[in-house]
Amino acid sequence: MDYHDSERATELARRAREFMDEVVIPTEREYLGNGPVDMSVIEDLRAEARERDIYCPQIAEEHGGMGESFRDVLPLFEQAGRSLLGAVAMRVDAPDEGNMHTIELVGTDEQKEEYLEPLVAGDIRSGFSMTEPREGAGSDPKMIKTTAEKEGDEWVIDGHKWWTTQGDESDVLIVMARTNQEKHPYQGCSLFLVPTDADGVNIVEPTPHLGQTLLPESHAEIRYDNVRVPEENLLGGLDMGFVHAQERLGPARLTHCMRFSGMAERALDIAKTYMQNREGFGSKLSEKQNQRYEIADMETRLHATRSMVRHAAEEITRGNQARVEVGMAKVYAANTAQDAIDLAVQCCGGAGISRKLPLADFYEAVRAFRIVDGADEVHQRVIAREAFDMEYDEAELANLPTFGNPSV
Repeated sequence: MDYHDSERATELARRAREFMDEVVIPTEREYLGNGPVDMSVIEDLRAEARERDIYCPQIAEEHGGMGESFRDVLPLFEQAGRSLLGAVAMRVDAPDEGNMHTIELVGTDEQKEEYLEPLVAGDIRSGFSMTEPREGAGSDPKMIKTTAEKEGDEWVIDGHKWWTTQGDESDVLIVMARTNQEKHPYQGCSLFLVPTDADGVNIVEPTPHLGQTLLPESHAEIRYDNVRVPEENLLGGLDMGFVHAQERLGPARLTHCMRFSGMAERALDIAKTYMQNREGFGSKLSEKQNQRYEIADMETRLHATRSMVRHAAEEITRGNQARVEVGMAKVYAANTAQDAIDLAVQCCGGAGISRKLPLADFYEAVRAFRIVDGADEVHQRVIAREAFDMEYDEAELANLPTFGNPSV
């Protein structure tokens, strides 16, 4: 399919696919059912990615990346998603990818030197600490309870967070906190860079969860008790936390979409290979009409997913927030990837649920995508609000049936 990708984007994707086929997927096969993969293996994969000029392409060269445009790296992200080891090998893995983007976008020179460049190099790890338990911020971020108060030349942070991805393995956390109680939370919150070893940062425990087994993966519950950070650890503008979070989340949601699109593509490739070799009831599984049509439907939906993501990316490149376009792409991609992987498992039968194929890990990993980076319902709410925010023609309204309700 022609997705109007530039020559540069096509070249990056080609290199990434070769790297995946020749290095990453063979490495994956060694560890299926025997994870997690040791960090030394990841470091070897990253060294090879650097040799092939596909390491951290989304970050500027001056900070250790390749300086490629957001639109041009999207096809590479899709190739990286074909194995759970791909994104971490090419340093386009969440949450570090989104956190690097945020620091590069709004951080000071000093913050970039202290945190961005070590992140790009893979020397440190990071977490994004916004979600709160119980009565705090979750799908409704306006419910945020964590506070940051200025005392002299320091900020004092108090609060309770959970589902901080990589939180208990991080060296630095980007923490969202209320800095102005008089303002609406959307205008009164800020982001802070908080070293994990700062006094008062208490990692309560990692939260056990559904997920893959190839990579170490954790989501931590964290308490911030009178945590003091210098005023220069404010990330971006004061009270601009939600603005910066949106600048982070829009592109990050699209990169997630492409990674899971790649995962779905490989899942279908595995299923099609299996179906072409497995016989039952007198013919190959690939010749059964029901399965053939289900595969055809998934191929169609994947094509639509790729097109939607690229359209949303074009809007972001033009300087638009593209919240509706991103929301549509995220919901559609998440559900398409989940359905495609579920179909692949079903088509492969017992082989599909074994750990000899990556499908079991894919199946566990993809379910979270309908929740992380905004649950389906949150994005649907944004899309519906836009759909109903319109001017009505009075003449047409007059002709609508009332169904017994004169107010309609």
